[in-house]
Order: sequence, then structure tokens, then C-alpha cells
Amino acid sequence: MARKKPTKKPTSRTAARSAAQKKSPARKTAAKSTARKYIKAKDRKTDRKTKARGLPAAKPRARPKQRIAISHYRDEDFKADGLRAYAHYRDLGIAEASHGLAQAHVIRLIGPCNPAEVSKLHFHDVEFQMVYVLKGWVKTYMEGQGETLMKEGSAWTQPPRIKHLIMDYSDDVELLEVILPAEFKTVELAS
Repeated sequence: MARKKPTKKPTSRTAARSAAQKKSPARKTAAKSTARKYIKAKDRKTDRKTKARGLPAAKPRARPKQRIAISHYRDEDFKADGLRAYAHYRDLGIAEASHGLAQAHVIRLIGPCNPAEVSKLHFHDVEFQMVYVLKGWVKTYMEGQGETLMKEGSAWTQPPRIKHLIMDYSDDVELLEVILPAEFKTVELAS
């Protein structure tokens, strides 16, 4: 039968302080900092080896600087050039200003709602999607959530690749939609 070693208790204040420091958050932060320095040094070493072989050094990916995007309401800015034929989209200039990081637009769904055209189960291959009802109402279905009536002032997020569809909407509905990234794939699912 194996015998357990007795746990030693610190015998002095110095030993007690040393034991407490080993568990402190500051010590953990210092350890992370040391680890980061080690990784950076390793990266520099890898870059030197790459240069010695005549290969270009790997550059860290930096996003281009974002610009200010200002969009004032103009009725003529709503275009029928978006994802859905039954909707008009007003681009808010976010995709261009953020170099593709995100997109935002106001969507007007054209009434009256035709469920045969509108109610198609699909998902978007996105990292983030949020919708806010500016005016009117929309009835949605989301996998795991079921049917939900969203009215003026309602907002919701749609997790990446969640299956969803629009079931019905008012003739005057307008939605604000924010999506990351700006370019994404939409997949329609067979009924």
C-alpha cells in the first residue's frame, strides 16, 4: 500500500508569502507575458531562417484602417440588387469602410408577402448576424426557436449557419441587418 507524503505547511512568513505568490493572478499574468515573449522570439528565429533560405518572411495579417461611413436616408438608395427578389436594400457603406469586416443595410420587404416565394428554409455561412425591426412586423422561424413575431423595436441574432425562414411580414416592414463578414454564402435547403 502506497503511503502519501505529508503536505508541508510553510514554516516561516517568507515561505508562506512565496507559496501565496505562486497562486497569485499577478504571477499568472507574468507567466503569460513570458510565454508571449518566448513565442515572439521563436517567430523572429523562424523569420531569420526563412530569410536565410531566400524565402520571404511571413507578414502578420493586419486589417486595413477602417474609414468613417456616413449614410443619410434617401428613398432612391433602396435597390433591388440584394439577396432576395422580394426585397429592396439600402447599403449603409459599412462593407467598404470596414474593408469587408462587416456589412449593414436596411431591408424593405415588398408586400404583400407571398409565402411560396418567401418561406424557403436556408442558412447563411456567417460569423455574426443581427436584425432589428425599424418599422412594421415580420414573422420568422428559426431552428431551435420556432415561430416568432418580431415587431417594431424587436431585435434578434441568428447564430452562424442557423436554419431559418421568413413566414410573413407587414407591407411596410423595414429591417436593419448587420452581418460579419461582408461577403458570405447563403445555402437554400430543399423543402
